[in-house]
Formats: sequence, C-alpha cells, structure tokens
Amino acid sequence: MDFSSSRNILPASGGPLTDMLRGLRLDGVDYGRCELGEPWGVLFPAQKAARFHFIGRRGCWLFSPSGEWLNLNAGDALLLPRGAEHVLASAPGVHAVPIESYSIEPLQDNVFNVSNGGSGPKTLLFCGSMHFNLGGSHPLLGMMPDMMRAHELMAGEPGIPHLLEVMATEVTLNRPGSGGMLARLADVLAASIIRSWVENSGGDTTGWIAAIRDRDIGRVLVAIHLQPDRNWTVEALAREMGASRSAFAERFTTIVGETPARYVARVRMHQARQWLTDDRMRVSVVAARLGYDSEASFSRAFKRIVGIAPSHLRTNGTSEKG
Repeated sequence: MDFSSSRNILPASGGPLTDMLRGLRLDGVDYGRCELGEPWGVLFPAQKAARFHFIGRRGCWLFSPSGEWLNLNAGDALLLPRGAEHVLASAPGVHAVPIESYSIEPLQDNVFNVSNGGSGPKTLLFCGSMHFNLGGSHPLLGMMPDMMRAHELMAGEPGIPHLLEVMATEVTLNRPGSGGMLARLADVLAASIIRSWVENSGGDTTGWIAAIRDRDIGRVLVAIHLQPDRNWTVEALAREMGASRSAFAERFTTIVGETPARYVARVRMHQARQWLTDDRMRVSVVAARLGYDSEASFSRAFKRIVGIAPSHLRTNGTSEKG
C-alpha cells in the first residue's frame, strides 16, 4: 500500500501546545477496512510509520508491544505512534499471519478492503498507517508510549467520544464515500489522542512536555520549531519570552533540561535531516539554508549531533540515529 497525501491535522492556534501540535502533519496515510471471520489473527510487523486501529463491530484481542493480551471492545481506538509490532486476533493465542497475507482490494483512493475466508462471526476493523513529519529525534515522538487508547483519554478530550460515534456509524454502514470520510476522521482522532496525551500525561515539572505547557517557555519552543533556519541567539530567544538574557537562559535550562543553544542545535539538525532525506536537498544547500559558512562546518555539526555524516544520510536514506 502506498501513500502520498499530506495535511495538517490540528486546528488554529490556542496557545503554545496547540501551535506546536498544529505543525504535526501526516505526510501520508493508507487505510484498510477489515472484515474478518473467526478465527483470525493479524500480525502487524514493526514499521516506522504509526499504526491506527478502530474496532467497529465485535470485540477482539490485542497482543500489545509490552507482551500482554488486552481485550478490545467495539468502539475502541488505538494509536501506536512508533509502529511497534503487535497482533490483533479474534481470541488470545490464535495463530497470526502478516496483514499482507490477507485479501487486499482497492476500495477508493488510499483506502483498501481487507478480508479473509473465515466463516465464523465477523469482526469489523478500520486500520491505518500514518507517517508523521517527526523524525526519531523529535522530543515529542520519543516521549510517547508505545500505545495509546482513546477511551483512556476521553476525560481530557471531550471531542473523542463524538469522533468515535461518527466513526462507528461510518465503518458499519459502508456507504459510498465512507472510506475517505473514515480516513479524515482517523486523522483527527489520532491528533486528538496525541493532544490529550500531551495535555494530561504525568505531572513532571521538567522536560519537553513541561516546557511546552509553560506559556513563556512554550512560546519560545514554538518559535524555534517554526523557524529552525533562523539564527537563534540566546538574546533573540530571551526577547521572544520578554526576559533578560540571564533570566531566560536559567529558566529554559531548568525546565527543558538543556541549554538554549543545545536545544536550538538539535532542532536545526532535525530539520536538516528532513531536508536531506525527505526533500533530497544537497548538503551544500542545507548548509546554506541554515547559515553555515561552509559545507564542511555544517557536516561537522551535523555528525556531532546526529551521529552520522549528512552525505551518508542523503545517499542511504533515513536513519534513526541521534
């Protein structure tokens, strides 16, 4: 299954958190409307793209990335942001085969119909792959758990139950055009799950999530991520927060856990990696866009932070080092 769409998945600004998440995009999606007769088991191998599942009719079981069987009910939705390996099955212990082993037929655009030959009661699922525009070094992706369940986040996101209700209706009716509508609903639901998790996870007073929740430091982080190619000096960042240089630097380091200069350098190299791997830019072009005097000085900085030379990354594709 191939995918090529790209879209923003969060609404207009509502503070630093929403501004940051508004930059979260789906670079591509594909989806499968799965109608599986018992007994059935589907192995979803590990992948870089995120996985999404919605249980439309009849419950099933999940063998989670943590190695335990969990019962899922109709109306449940799951997001596995780093695409960890897992199994969905009609019952614990049912032999699972890779999703590619099932009958897969195009339904519309990037939506496919997946089925098996089982004659038992049928479970209806809506499953998808979502490729976020976050590399492995982005702090948000690294902090997410292997799996998020929508119902566990409902209290913090009142819109989630309504999205689940609409998805349940669409997936069971299978009306013309429902595949495309389900794909859009899944995009919004995945974004809502992530936003709710960020807003409600833990009570840490330091680290990236604490920083993005802080209105002053959060505003600075948004500015850095929106303009990674800007020459961000500590003085310029302090002006964004409306504080003195020393007061800003101390507060930033205390909350974020690293100096402003180090954080800016990591964000810039994260952007550079995307330009090199996704846009296939030449190393010299990336170096110039980031304001380096020479390709050599950029390459040294990139290798120090990412762990590999930018020329190697561009030649051999994406890497999750660094």
